[in-house]
Amino acid sequence: MTSPTSRRTVLTAALAAAAGAGTVASSAAPASAAPSSPAGPSAPPAALVDNRFWHTYTDWRCGTGDGTRILPGARPGLVIATPAGRLDHTDPHTGETAAWDYATWTSPVHRSAVPATEVIASWNARTPAGTWIQVELSGRYADGTATPWFVMGRWAAGDGDIRRTSVDGQGDPRSTVWTDTLSVDDPASGVRLVSFRLRLTLYRAPGSRLTPTVWRVGAMASDVPDRFTVPGTAPGPARELPVPRYSQNIHLGQYPEYDNGGEAWCSPTSSQMIIEYWGRKPTAEDLAWVKPGLPDPQVCHAARNTYDYQYGGCGNWPFNAAYAATYRDMNAVVTRLGSLTDVERLVRAGIPVITSQSFLKEELTGAGYGTSGHLMTVIGFTPEGDVIANDPASPDNDAVRRVYRRREFENIWLRTKRYDAEGKVRSGTGGVCYVYWPGRPTPSRQRVLRSLGLV
Repeated sequence: MTSPTSRRTVLTAALAAAAGAGTVASSAAPASAAPSSPAGPSAPPAALVDNRFWHTYTDWRCGTGDGTRILPGARPGLVIATPAGRLDHTDPHTGETAAWDYATWTSPVHRSAVPATEVIASWNARTPAGTWIQVELSGRYADGTATPWFVMGRWAAGDGDIRRTSVDGQGDPRSTVWTDTLSVDDPASGVRLVSFRLRLTLYRAPGSRLTPTVWRVGAMASDVPDRFTVPGTAPGPARELPVPRYSQNIHLGQYPEYDNGGEAWCSPTSSQMIIEYWGRKPTAEDLAWVKPGLPDPQVCHAARNTYDYQYGGCGNWPFNAAYAATYRDMNAVVTRLGSLTDVERLVRAGIPVITSQSFLKEELTGAGYGTSGHLMTVIGFTPEGDVIANDPASPDNDAVRRVYRRREFENIWLRTKRYDAEGKVRSGTGGVCYVYWPGRPTPSRQRVLRSLGLV
């Protein structure tokens, strides 16, 4: 379950199968969609999301660098060559001011295939001690006016140089940044973001030869109509992946400085499960700070290294993806999928998916709890099409594996509106998910990732 939900918007969209490079069309049409005309089939559903990630050598060359250079190789990255300047930065969470050399890279303008109500950036980078990065985003509206440059994250893998943070209080007359999401304030007005660009600033200690390396940066733009229910999908082939099982609840009360464990740690616990599924794990040196005797110290490590000091919790979506990508040769993005059919395709290729959902206790049979926001890992499907999930909201590791009814799970994950226990309308989570995969994916994995606009 996520924490301080009042400090962010819950994203409100769903999306699905590919409809061109980087663009995904809905594989489950909105509930309000009209039936096919008697004269013939209806038009294909409109695209609901557009993914654009810069990660190849050509991608980096297409941007504009000031003090950066491209590191060639199997995984091209962006590094500091000769700093463009030096600045003093005061960390709002420590009050400490320090000087940093910096260099910048600005992406080309990407015209989204989806005029969007929301944009979420995510990135994959390495930040040795003495370095950090800042990711900014600027959108353009249909009338040609642009947003300011909004900070989407000040990030480092560790917390020894700066405190990893989102930035509150950002917006213009038509849009607002809510922790990790740039969101149009009034979608019903017709205001849309038709394009965006990103700016990376790489920082290092003055006079040093240190450098961050950024392997991937991009964003997901989406626009999905509000809906309380979504159509169900037919079951596909059964498969279950051998994903490790970790409970968040056995950590209740641990590390109040990282939001106290328990229900606040669903996101890092889910991330750690998939990281270890891919054969990666923290070293003994990484875990040396954890109090001796605590179970599953790697979950504590994940919580510390996803913690957003402004948000006050571990539920920042891009920070979780960035944490996953700190492990050897890992890729990670935040995106949306439009149906369990899309998740089945990924699982069939051997890729588990972390999904975000909210629900009342009676809306998900067998969960035994309700939540305003929770992350769990979809690891497979039964022959009947029901969802096999590693649900970290379990009393212990042995209880983590759950089977949830397909129709219930699909609806609570994909809907954009719901009712809370008092009958008030709240936002649904709208198909948001994390997808993590290793470098050099197999051809079958590459095909499904490409079809969803992720590579």
